[in-house]
Amino acid sequence: MTAGALKAGYACAEGCGFTASLWDVVYRCPRCEGLLEVAHDEAALRAVPAAEWKRRFESRFATSRLPDGSGVWGKREWALPELPVEDIVSLGEGRVPLKPLPRMAAELGLGSLMLKECGVSPTGSFKDWGMTVLVSAVKHLRARGTPIRAVACASTGDTSAALSAYAAAAGIPAVVFLPKNKVSLAQLVQPIANGARVLSLDTDFDGCMKLVQAVTADTGLYLANSMNSLRIEGQKMIAVELCQDLGWEPPDWIVIPGGNLGNASALGRGLELMHTLGLITRRPRIAVAQAQRANPLSRSFRGGFQELTPIQAGATLASAIQIGNPVSFRRAVKMLRAFDGVVEEATESELANAAARADREGTFACPQTGVALAAVEKLVAQGVIAKGASVAVVATAHGLKFADFKVGYHRGTLADVTAAHANPPVELPADLSSVRAALKDLG
Repeated sequence: MTAGALKAGYACAEGCGFTASLWDVVYRCPRCEGLLEVAHDEAALRAVPAAEWKRRFESRFATSRLPDGSGVWGKREWALPELPVEDIVSLGEGRVPLKPLPRMAAELGLGSLMLKECGVSPTGSFKDWGMTVLVSAVKHLRARGTPIRAVACASTGDTSAALSAYAAAAGIPAVVFLPKNKVSLAQLVQPIANGARVLSLDTDFDGCMKLVQAVTADTGLYLANSMNSLRIEGQKMIAVELCQDLGWEPPDWIVIPGGNLGNASALGRGLELMHTLGLITRRPRIAVAQAQRANPLSRSFRGGFQELTPIQAGATLASAIQIGNPVSFRRAVKMLRAFDGVVEEATESELANAAARADREGTFACPQTGVALAAVEKLVAQGVIAKGASVAVVATAHGLKFADFKVGYHRGTLADVTAAHANPPVELPADLSSVRAALKDLG
C-alpha cells in the first residue's frame, strides 16, 4: 500500500463530530471552538502488518537522502499521507541521538536514563519535527491556489527559529511575534538571519499568542503555532523514533518539559498510534515537567486535572516554557490521563543543577531539559518512578541556544540559583609550577 492510498483529515478533538479537509484553512472547530486533530484512516493503516511498518521505517532510516532520510518524512504515511513528495520541505529533521546518562541513572537507582537529543537538529530544537509538516502543507496549499501570503507564529524563541528556517527554504514569507527581552539572543537572531519579519512586542508569550490568533483570522496569514494540529503530526514522530531506537520496546517513562503543551499531546498521539497498529505492545507512562514559576498544568494536576486557570508566568531560566495559558492544555490532559501521567515542577536551582549534572556526562542541556531532569530526580525520590525503571527524557533544545544560562551558572551569577556543580576556570600565573600544582589532584 502506498502513501497515496491512505487518507487523513481534520476532526474536532472534543468529539463534536466536525470534520474538514486537511487543505482547508481551519485551526479550531467552528461548532464548539475546540482544537482540531488530524484523523487518519486507522483501518487502512492496520491493513499493513506491524512488521511491514517496522521494515519500511527502518529501511528508510538507513538512507541519508531526503525526504526518506528525514525522521518525519521517512514515516510520511503517518503524517500527511496525501501530500505530494514534490511539496515536502525538509531540512533533515529528526534522526537525533538517544544519549545514555549512565552515571546519573546509577546515582538515582534507575535501570537507565536516556536523553532524546531533539536539539541536535537544523534549528536546534524539537520544533523542527512539526514545522516541516506545517510548512510542507502550506507549500501545497499555495500550489493549489489557496491565497496564503505568509506564515505567522507567536514564540518564546524556538518556534520562530523553526518557522523562519522552513519558510525560507520554501520561499514563503514568515512573520514572528516575540516577547521583547524575554528570549535569548541566539533565539532572536535565528529568525532575523532567515529573513523573517520579526515583531518584538512589549508583552509576554501569552500576549503574543493573542495577537497572532487575531492577525491570522485573516486567512491570508497562516497560523503556525502548535494549536495548529499539523504541527502535532510531525512532533508525534519523536515518540515513534524513540521506540524505534529501543528496538520497538518503549521505556517505562517518558518525561518532557511542558510549556504550550503541544509536545505532550504529540507524544501521546505517537504512542497511541504505535500501540493501535501493534508496533509496541505496552504503553509507557508520561510525565510533564514545568518550571515552578510557569506551572499552570502542575496546578491543575494537583487539583485532579481541574479546568485550566491561566496564570501570569513568572520569569524563569526555562524561558522557552514561560507560558501561563497553554493552548494545548485539554489535548495534553487527555494524553496524560490515557498514559497514567503525572506532572512535576522544578525550582530555578533544581533545573539549573540538573542540567549541569547531565552536562558532566557529555551533553549540553538547555534549561527546559533541566526542568525535565529535575522532575525525574523528584519523582524518583517520591517513589513515583520506581527504582530500576527505564526513563527517557525529551531534550527539547540545544544548550548552545542558552549560552548565557551556562555562563551564568558556572560564574555563580544566576539569581535564585545555588550552583552545586559550578566549574569556573582556574586563573593562574603563566608558570610551570603553578600549572603543575593545579593539576596534581587529577585522577
